[in-house]
Amino acid sequence: MATLQTSVQNVTMANICGCRFCGSTLKHTFVDLGMSPLCESYVTAEQLNQMEAFYPLHVYVCDRCFLVQLQEYVSPQDIFSHYAYFSSYSDSWLQHAKNYTDKVIARFGLNASSQVVEIASNDGYLLQNFVSKAIPVLGIEPAANVAEVAIAKGIPTVIKFFGENTAAELAANGKQADLLIGNNVLAHVPDINDFVAGCKILLQPEGVITMEFPHLMRLIEGNQFDTIYHEHFSYLSLLTVEKIFAAHNLAIFDVEELSTHGGSLRIYACHIEDNSKSISQDVKDLRAQEKSAGFLELETYFDFAEKVKSTKFQLLEFLIAAKRQGKSIVGYGAPGKGNTLLNYCGIREDFLDYTVDRNPFKQGKFLPGTHIPIFHPDKIKETQPDYLLILPWNLQNEVMSQMSYVREWGAKFIVPIPEVKVYS
Repeated sequence: MATLQTSVQNVTMANICGCRFCGSTLKHTFVDLGMSPLCESYVTAEQLNQMEAFYPLHVYVCDRCFLVQLQEYVSPQDIFSHYAYFSSYSDSWLQHAKNYTDKVIARFGLNASSQVVEIASNDGYLLQNFVSKAIPVLGIEPAANVAEVAIAKGIPTVIKFFGENTAAELAANGKQADLLIGNNVLAHVPDINDFVAGCKILLQPEGVITMEFPHLMRLIEGNQFDTIYHEHFSYLSLLTVEKIFAAHNLAIFDVEELSTHGGSLRIYACHIEDNSKSISQDVKDLRAQEKSAGFLELETYFDFAEKVKSTKFQLLEFLIAAKRQGKSIVGYGAPGKGNTLLNYCGIREDFLDYTVDRNPFKQGKFLPGTHIPIFHPDKIKETQPDYLLILPWNLQNEVMSQMSYVREWGAKFIVPIPEVKVYS
């Protein structure tokens, strides 16, 4: 366990910056992953010899509200206005979205007179399930290239960033939500107060907010340091999210623990003055669990950095040994988390010959920072590598099922997180 002396030393290392929720000066390091490029800034062949921007991946924890956070080095407009992530290229994520849709329609009695709004609606992967049931929807998506895919599916989509101004504009036009959805967006907003205040404005008096985000408790337990990248400004526990929502007169009345993204939370929130909903036992139990695990104590956050170093050493040792034996290794996937892992560990083409991805937007490009080429998955059949390093390890079962044919020539799968494991 790190001592308080460690945190005092961090004061001299930290830039003077304020917590994005409570404004308290950030003094304490959670983990420092060095310098890294934007994880979704894929490089074209013409850009390979051009200068590439790298920014600190130095994560702090606030000693007042315990929000774990990155500083804002790049504006959301620069990150999200033209985005490379399309939700529809994961079969398991599509099924997750469909299961969610069926559940909330039944639970909250949504019908043709309801209004469903999704923030960061991406390519319409989720809202299409409501459309198929004749429930009115509206997507809000800042990335024009991604929003155009949703619009082509017949999903009304506003191409804007979400906050108080956008919420007020939509509410004035009669678009208040009976169900307001935000999947994997709360962690992506630098001005979290503006975002949650916007949710308050856009929600009908007895409406419901549901939001999903990676659970900080699972990130720490599972050593999931690769989920840290510049697009993720915040790393969230239930205790901290409750404080943020309460500051904007919103109450979390239910919570579910999910397996997605290595362990996520789905919160259900409403106006604090909405007496039609009561706090569930699940909320009370998870609060108690986080408190018991020390999430209101700084020392809990100080061990993580050493675990991260251990995983880095373990992965590099494995790859070096495999290469010395003449084995060929390729990557599967080009996710944001993979780019954090590869850049932090210094893994380039000397270890990975290439990687593949189902998303045609990424094919023919190169990974940011490491410049590993990205191909169509069919490339694997051509080269028959000895190992596949699964970069989206949270989808390892899906990937291993899709790529099961590699076993025909004896290839094995490498899963890097929480520790290196090899599967035949």
